[in-house]
Amino acid sequence: MDPYPLDHYPHTKELQTRWMDNDIYGHVNNVVYYSYFDTVVNSYLIENKGLDIHESPIIGLVIETQCTYLAPIEFPMDITAGLKVSHLGNSSVRYEIGLFTKDPLKPVAQGYFVHVYVDRNTRKPTPIPDTLRQILKPLVKRSL
Repeated sequence: MDPYPLDHYPHTKELQTRWMDNDIYGHVNNVVYYSYFDTVVNSYLIENKGLDIHESPIIGLVIETQCTYLAPIEFPMDITAGLKVSHLGNSSVRYEIGLFTKDPLKPVAQGYFVHVYVDRNTRKPTPIPDTLRQILKPLVKRSL
C-alpha cells in the first residue's frame, strides 16, 4: 500500500501518545498503533450513534489487521488519525487508517482492519443494519 496523505481520509481524529505507550527503546511500541486504529474506528461509530457498545444486538469483531510502520513516534506527541472505508460488504467492513504527526503528506503509519458484524449472542455473521451502513457510507472512498 502506497503512503496516502491526510486528505485521502474523509474523517480525522486527534489523538495523543501517552507515557505508557513508549517502550524500552524510547518510541511507541508497535502494538499500541493498533489501539490507535481501534480508537479512531470505534469512536467514530459511537459518536455517530452507529453502534451502542453495551446494548446493540450486533457487534463488530476484528478478523484481520495490518500495519506498515513508516516513522517512529514517541511520548509526548500529537497524532492525527485519518479514517476511510475501502470495502463495505454485507456483514464486513474494511477500515483503512493513516497516522500523522507534523506532516499531513507523510504518514508515520498506515494500515487497516476488518470488522465482521455478528450477532452479539450467537457470534454468527449478520448483515450490517441500514442505520450503521448510512453512518459508514460517508467514509467510503476509492483508492487513488
